[in-house]
Amino acid sequence: MTVRREAVNPVTWAAEWGFNQGEVVSGHTRTLYCSGQTATDAQGRPRHEGDMAAQLAASADNLAAVLAGAGMSWANLVRLTVYTTDVDGLLPRYGVLAGRLGAAGVAPATTMLGVTRLAIPGLLVELEGTAVA
Repeated sequence: MTVRREAVNPVTWAAEWGFNQGEVVSGHTRTLYCSGQTATDAQGRPRHEGDMAAQLAASADNLAAVLAGAGMSWANLVRLTVYTTDVDGLLPRYGVLAGRLGAAGVAPATTMLGVTRLAIPGLLVELEGTAVA
């Protein structure tokens, strides 16, 4: 069975940021719901304190590891939620994440939220995703 993705974009500005307003997905048989992934090591200790770009890259690496553990990749991602304690600090570094999505040829439905803090003090960004295969 082939997964089919149909972008739903009643407005066009989102494409400049590398995401679709919505996606209709059909033909899939498996769905992976990923918990939020942060810049932590294998023991759950925070990494790259104060470095938004490095934390974003590490969070993306951890999300990629969860996807790979399910036999999936960025290409399977249909929904992405980005939580950050510093939206203004994240936006200029968003290319770290957008580059991975672009390389996979996907533009998942995405929401970015500014939050007061994340579960572990010192973390600046958390990525939560849904993937289908």
